[in-house]
Amino acid sequence: MNSKRSIALGSFDGLHRGHRAVIDRARSFAQRGWQPCVLLLEPSPAQVLGKTSAKRLMSFDYKRSELEKLGLDVIVLDFCAVKDLTPQEFFDRILCEQLNAGALTCGFNYHFGAGGSGSTELLRGLCRSAGVILHEIEPQTVDGQIVSSTLVRQALEQGDVARAERLLGHPFGYRFEVVHGDHIGGAVLDCPTINQLFPPEMLVPKYGVYASQTLLDGVWRRSVTNIGCRPSFESNEQRSETHIIGFDGDLYGQFIEVRLCRYKRGERKFSSMEELKRQLILDRQPD
Repeated sequence: MNSKRSIALGSFDGLHRGHRAVIDRARSFAQRGWQPCVLLLEPSPAQVLGKTSAKRLMSFDYKRSELEKLGLDVIVLDFCAVKDLTPQEFFDRILCEQLNAGALTCGFNYHFGAGGSGSTELLRGLCRSAGVILHEIEPQTVDGQIVSSTLVRQALEQGDVARAERLLGHPFGYRFEVVHGDHIGGAVLDCPTINQLFPPEMLVPKYGVYASQTLLDGVWRRSVTNIGCRPSFESNEQRSETHIIGFDGDLYGQFIEVRLCRYKRGERKFSSMEELKRQLILDRQPD
């Protein structure tokens, strides 16, 4: 391959403002005729190495598709196959020889190589010696705090989707397959819902009811989403149940995107179906 690549480096979990700054700089090299790319390592290095038990903000497939929408080629490497490479080996074999890097862009706290032993300072020296351009992006701040995936998780765990959106620079959302539920929503409560399960590795936002939007046929539709275990039905399965206002179609088996807009109320157990139905009518009212 003759054309150089401009490669964005990082985990990009959530695609927050810091990640977007890295991506924007990598994309700027397209004017040189270099292909902007993002390098993803799967499975997650931090989780494989036991450095974190933090849940993911985005599924891999969702992240990949969102990166592709930004005009990036997504390169995926098996982390387990490269995790023992020293920083020098990772730079030489992977970034230079395999991927033909002309430019690299990373965040201020990027680490690479075996055990994450390579720092941005080391990467700077390696790039200088190899004639590779390096751009290290300064921390991005919101409300005086450095934007991080950790802060986004904390906001979502508190149900503060407005703060999560400020940190991300876009609404928080997820895209999971629509699965069959117990059909109580449509048959009994006159409130049909799409049911989506949170994979074990995914962060589950604070239990409760959210004003939301759901993407159908390229159009964002107003919706209401309940996240939790449905205590009124004595369930212990974490799920997202979304009622799409004015829609009662069959979406089973489709991967549907839902984004959370505002936390409306906490999840609670109702004493009767009638009480629950009255509350659902209130939940569906516009904000």
